[in-house]
Amino acid sequence: MPPCSYVNEQAKATFLGTGTSTGVPVIGCHCPVCTSTDPKNKRLRASLWIEWDGISLLIDAGPDLRQQALRAGIRRLDAVLYTHGHLDHVVGFDELRAFCWGNRPPLPLYANPSCMNTLQTMFAWAFSPSNTHGGYIKPDPRIVEDSFAIGSLRITPLPVLHAGVQTNGYRFDAEGMKSFAYIPDAKSLPAATIELLDGCEIVILDALREQPHPTHLCLEESLACLQQIGPRQAYLTHISHESEHHALQKRLPAHIYVAYDQLILSLTHWYENHSLRPT
Repeated sequence: MPPCSYVNEQAKATFLGTGTSTGVPVIGCHCPVCTSTDPKNKRLRASLWIEWDGISLLIDAGPDLRQQALRAGIRRLDAVLYTHGHLDHVVGFDELRAFCWGNRPPLPLYANPSCMNTLQTMFAWAFSPSNTHGGYIKPDPRIVEDSFAIGSLRITPLPVLHAGVQTNGYRFDAEGMKSFAYIPDAKSLPAATIELLDGCEIVILDALREQPHPTHLCLEESLACLQQIGPRQAYLTHISHESEHHALQKRLPAHIYVAYDQLILSLTHWYENHSLRPT
């Protein structure tokens, strides 16, 4: 049972995927995690779906988006937020056309300048004035440089260091909602970003594997960051096939959890018993 449940089905965050760029299982691999039958060891590429106060937001649109959207039952999107321009976070772009059909307005796409340039280069046809076909995605590009609002939700970009690519996590705040942050890809968090996370109650953070990695937080580094931030609860994501779900969970502090695909987090309500942990 997850550590929190939701009362209002429109006040939640759903992990659409919790894996690294290869996904888990990895093609051609026969390791114990890749051959596991436990669904918590099957990880699509990292992505999060947020529902709050009538707003439906997607963070990152990777290669598994079609499968993720069908599995989660996503029928509408008000916007897509991108963390950065790596392929495992952007190449589901064309699947977004399903959220533009009919008389819907263009779909707002929020990204930092580097990521927006990647999108406009890779999918130039979609951003072209000649894109008038009714079946194509109609993007509404919006550059992220500072905090912004979507409905009642205040969103703060969180700059992090990752592979030399301009990369953001995001913090979300709203009246009546538990503040939370999503940082799926990072090697380190600058001091200024740690400050922006002050008072954040739920933090979702990259923890690729136990061994150090040149562009991602390893487990020890991720736990050190979380100790600095001090959230009420934390969830590890962007996990490789080198980590088995239950074995990793047993090693974590009581308030830190291994995220898994289709895990739903409440944004409005906590169980009275905070010791409940995912199984």
